[in-house]
Amino acid sequence: MVDFQKEHDIYIKSIETKKRKIIITRILILILFFLLWEIAGDLKWIDPFLTSTPSRMWKSLVKIYNEGTLFRHIGITCFETIVGFILGTVLGALVAVLLWWSDFLCKVLDPYLVVLNALPKVALAPIIIFWVGNGQKAIIIVALLISVVVTTISVLNGFNEVDEDKIKLLKTFGASKFQILIHLIVPASIPTLISALKINVGLSWVGVIMGEFLVAKDGLGFLIIFGGQISQLDMVMMSIIILSILAYLMYEVVAIIEKKFRINS
Repeated sequence: MVDFQKEHDIYIKSIETKKRKIIITRILILILFFLLWEIAGDLKWIDPFLTSTPSRMWKSLVKIYNEGTLFRHIGITCFETIVGFILGTVLGALVAVLLWWSDFLCKVLDPYLVVLNALPKVALAPIIIFWVGNGQKAIIIVALLISVVVTTISVLNGFNEVDEDKIKLLKTFGASKFQILIHLIVPASIPTLISALKINVGLSWVGVIMGEFLVAKDGLGFLIIFGGQISQLDMVMMSIIILSILAYLMYEVVAIIEKKFRINS
């Protein structure tokens, strides 16, 4: 007789082993990449001034840390990104709900959404600076503009892809439009909402960094621009590496939220 519990334990163990191998391989690739980068710089295969090296970036990191400004720059950029991310996601989802609710309004605004989606939002940044001032508010608005239209379009598409037969069934039982939205449309669109969150992670970082390029006196975007202006490319590369780590961590938070929704569903 087959021992199903034993077979199940073996299967779970094989999955965990595979996950560990994937994580270890990822780490080894990263270590190898930085090791080759350092060796290439030391042996002059590449120009360390133009490409920097891990050791030079580390020295730049220690220098900024000793100046006491490192965590201030990181904190400011993270705050702006998180605020822009939340506002972009919430406002985009609310606009999508509004457009789903009113088919007339959806058809009227559809070409405008297409134009806004195609428009480079960074082109609006100088106008935004004149409107709201040269500060953190302008940076957050730039991040918001970059993410809100994409969120609206992707969430609205998710709403419209819900099975029409299910909607008709609820209407047959006398469900109101609000009840259909809450009990069918939103739950069925959870994968789309999670996908929008993942997209907004990258878009929010892009918006904030572009905003900091233009107006900031603090933040990682400011360090990148300032490092380029004074020919300190070690500072530039260090800031880019920190941005990559922060963006990855933010993406992982969204992935954790996705896993919880899958478990609950």
